[in-house]
Amino acid sequence: MGSTDRRHRRLFHSAAIPVLLGLILTAACSTPVDTTGPGVTDAPCPEAIDENNGCVYLGVLSDLGDGPFAALGTAMQDGQRAFWTEVNKAGGIGGYEIDVSTYARDTAFDPHRHLTELRAIEPHVLALAMSLGTAQTLSVLREMDDADMVTAAGTMWSGWEYPESDMNLVLDSGYSYCTEAIMGVDWFAEHQYRPRTLAVIAFRGNYGGDYAGGAIHWAVHNHAIVTARIDTGPNTEVGNQDRPVAEIMANPPDLVMLATGPAETAEIVGKLVAAGYQGRFLGSAPTWNGALLKTPAAQAISELYNYTSPVEGWNGQSVGAQRARAAALSEPTNWGYSLGWAVSYTMRALLERAVEAGPLSRRSMRRAQDALTVDFEGMAPPHTYGSGPDYAAQRATIGAPDATAALGSRDVATHYAGPTLPQLTLHGPCARL
Repeated sequence: MGSTDRRHRRLFHSAAIPVLLGLILTAACSTPVDTTGPGVTDAPCPEAIDENNGCVYLGVLSDLGDGPFAALGTAMQDGQRAFWTEVNKAGGIGGYEIDVSTYARDTAFDPHRHLTELRAIEPHVLALAMSLGTAQTLSVLREMDDADMVTAAGTMWSGWEYPESDMNLVLDSGYSYCTEAIMGVDWFAEHQYRPRTLAVIAFRGNYGGDYAGGAIHWAVHNHAIVTARIDTGPNTEVGNQDRPVAEIMANPPDLVMLATGPAETAEIVGKLVAAGYQGRFLGSAPTWNGALLKTPAAQAISELYNYTSPVEGWNGQSVGAQRARAAALSEPTNWGYSLGWAVSYTMRALLERAVEAGPLSRRSMRRAQDALTVDFEGMAPPHTYGSGPDYAAQRATIGAPDATAALGSRDVATHYAGPTLPQLTLHGPCARL
């Protein structure tokens, strides 16, 4: 529905009010049908570009304050806002502009707070543009199911690839932490050296468990040995990373793989190198932040650490990366901006299909996922929903710290696919929760 159609509809509404009032008075049992539902309104968005358009409100539940992934969550929200601003400038979707700011809530990466905030915004939003964290999203999944509310994934747990785990509510994209580890070590073996031994230091729970599961799959398939699988937590919980460092130094592997936060990454790398560790480090996407190059571990990180990402970075050459840069009001604080932009393609495609099928509602959004193919304009491979994970199609971007580059890093490989993943047969999530 275009903006002209919407103006005509408003004129019809104004003219029809006396008639409708008469019908209500004479036939009280007749109830108007709500053709849209929560989060969809004829009134313009608070910061509307075209006042003649209606508004679709999408909620955001993310780490936007002082939680362990606040820097990432805030940058992702900046990327999402930039994406939807460009969509709105181009006329919106079906006569509606999209708002991802009014109902954005800081959950501090706390599952209990995640649930509280969902309950607060649920009556007002059509869907969630972002739900950051696996345990956090799982904490609200049952209530989302009851409300037919879908969300874009702010987490890469492999369970989102299977309907028995996510109830067809969580729109994953790219790869999982599990397959990230597999592709990452393939790249490492090809471009650094082939590790005969490796160890994994990972946050306990889904994120770390999924990544460690991928590392173990790689090791078994490639006849390597996992010398240690070390659980840890954010420093806000455990204080420091002395215990994982001591365990690594007791039996140093060729490669240390990390699934932690940026602060923990800096501490682990810095302390291990200072203790005489001679190997290298490979990190999952959430381990990286350009601010690591301002820590005492900067030199060690620059020389010995690489990280993986599901999307092209700030300097990417794809159409999507170029659009993301052009839309930014200033240089982002970290790579999360690119991730926030990229994951928004999925919600846009879903909204477009739901509007076309009509009426726009939570139920039509949920149905619209079936066989939906999303084009990320080159920032990530196209993704089709409803057919299970396509491991042969998954790709990774490999980043290297670089103090001379924007945001402190550069892509050394994009759309990388190693030999191991297509040879594996994975049945269900790597970390079963």
